[in-house]
Parts: sequence; structure tokens; C-alpha cells
Amino acid sequence: MIQPPLGKPWLLYVLLGSSLALNVVMLLDRHHGADDPVVDDSAVDGSVAEASAAQASAAGDSAAQASAAQASAAATPVAADLDAAAPAVLAGSGWRVTTADVEHSLARTFQQAAGEDGDALAAAYARQFVWDLDLRRDLQRGDRVEVLWRPDPTEVIVVAAARLRSGRLGRTLEAWRWQRPGDSFPSYWDADGVEVPYRLVDGPLDDYEQVTALLKDRPTHKGMDFKTPVGTPVRSPKAATVTRVDWNWRYNGHCIELRYDDGVIAKLLHLSENRVQAGQRVAAGQVIALSGNTGRSTAPHLHYELHRGDRVLDPLEYHEVQRRRLSADELARFRADQARLAATLDRALASL
Repeated sequence: MIQPPLGKPWLLYVLLGSSLALNVVMLLDRHHGADDPVVDDSAVDGSVAEASAAQASAAGDSAAQASAAQASAAATPVAADLDAAAPAVLAGSGWRVTTADVEHSLARTFQQAAGEDGDALAAAYARQFVWDLDLRRDLQRGDRVEVLWRPDPTEVIVVAAARLRSGRLGRTLEAWRWQRPGDSFPSYWDADGVEVPYRLVDGPLDDYEQVTALLKDRPTHKGMDFKTPVGTPVRSPKAATVTRVDWNWRYNGHCIELRYDDGVIAKLLHLSENRVQAGQRVAAGQVIALSGNTGRSTAPHLHYELHRGDRVLDPLEYHEVQRRRLSADELARFRADQARLAATLDRALASL
């Protein structure tokens, strides 16, 4: 029989020591204070931003998938008999409600609450509230998420209503899906009829379905992505000179680079058609291209990118921004639909 070195069972000591260290780490992790900021999972929360872009641009499929069994206690289909009492957005079946108290990152919260749909749902939910909160730093344990949603083959996830009870803000943020008369697509509005997402004043598109990625979403993304159908007119936001077109086709597809009169360089990527040439002068608001899905892109969208010298600029800081407000007549119609949505969400939550 082989004896251990110096007569000591060293391997056993190492295993026992490792087990003790692991238990200590787990114990400390369970005792974070309730007011501590949520720990930033850069890899997990980064996937929220990328999955959001994937719903309409170039990020690809969501990454980590959680077990569907975890969703059974927190996500249930909305009863079919609610459709008759709800606005048109709820017509049909398959609507679900998910609610959870935040314990870690937003991504992990939805992975645990919604199972295999968690990553895509976290991305769709985050897009509603990223305008008012830094969802990596501002979430706190005990914040509550509520969302009425359904899977959709064309959008991955459709959110009909979402609420976030924020300890940092001391109030509840709301987002209600509603299509304003005259708009081509629904948007999201708060209970007072103010649009939730910001819009660029004199941006490159007059209308679009949704902003699906922002500059701050992830380090490798240098612009702002707009989900819009192929063939949407793209305008020059400012008076400019066209400096080049259709470079780096593999990644950019049809593309245009502009130099605004203040020296800022603008890049518009993934176009279906260019209508200008290098060296051409263009006026503010002039149609210079049609949006598309060319180059490194997995769904129709427009990528809008700004540079001043070597510095990348955030379009939300370079442009003036606005939040539209519904007129009195529009607000009355919206509130009638919003009340039915709220009743649907509250009844579904009460049944959990």
C-alpha cells in the first residue's frame, strides 16, 4: 500500500479546505444589504443590450438560456376571456404576465422568472426604461418588474405594458404600448400621455418602429440603431458634404458618410439604396438614401454614427431630443385603452 508523503493525507486536506472556502463565499453573497446596488454582470447585462438590438438589427440570437421550469411560478398566460375587455393590442391568444423582485441584474431576474424567454424578455423590457435609468447601476434589490408580453415570430417579444418600481427614483415607471393616430407604428407612453423613448430632433428618419440599440449599450457599438422597414426614406440631418459612399461593404453594406458643416462626421449604414455621390452637397432634410438590411445586419434597420475627430459622439447628446406629448383628444383615447390594459395586467398579477 502506497503511503502519502510524510505520512499526511494532503489531498484530503486540500479538498476540505476548498469546500470550506466555497461555503464562506456563498454565505457572504447571501448577505448583501437590501439597499445595495444590484451587482453588475457585465457579460449578462451586456447580452440585454445586444439581444435588444437583435430584435431588429445585427446582434444575433440571445445568449444564455435558462430552464423553462423556473418560469412556472412567475409567468402565466393571460386568460383568453380578458381579450374581450382589452384594446386591440390584446386581441388573440398567448399573452403572458411576468413579475419578479430584482435580486441581481435585470437579465438574471428575467432568466429566473421567464425561463427560456428570459434573455429576450429582459431586452424588450430594458428598452422601455433605459431612457430614465442606467439599468446596470441604478437597479436595487427589491425593485419590482411587471410586464405583459407575448412571443412574436417577427419581433421576438412584444411588450404590451411594463412597470418598474424603482427604489432609486422613489416612484414607478410605466410604459404602455399605443399607436398614436397618424403614426405608422405603435410607441410607448406613460400614464400622462408623454412618450417614453426620446426622439432626435432633425434625425435621419421621420418615422421608425423603435430604437433598438444605443451608443451606451455596449462598448463595441458606436451608434444608434433604428428598426425600420426596408425602403424607408433616410434624410441628411444637417447641411453636409458627402465624403464617401459604399466603403467596407462586408460590414456596412450600402453606406454614406457625411461631413456636417460643424466638422462632425456622420455615418449611415446598411442602406438598400444610395441617392448621393462622394463630393456632393446636400441640404438639411434632403432624402439621401433608403434604409435596408445590407452588410453585417440580420434585420432591417438604420445605423446612425457620429464622430468628432477620434471621439465617438452620442446622437442623444449631439442632437436636440424630445418626448412627444399626446393632444387632449389623443390623451382621452389613450387613457381609455391604457385603463383596460392596466386592468388586464392587474387581474393577471392578482391570479399569480
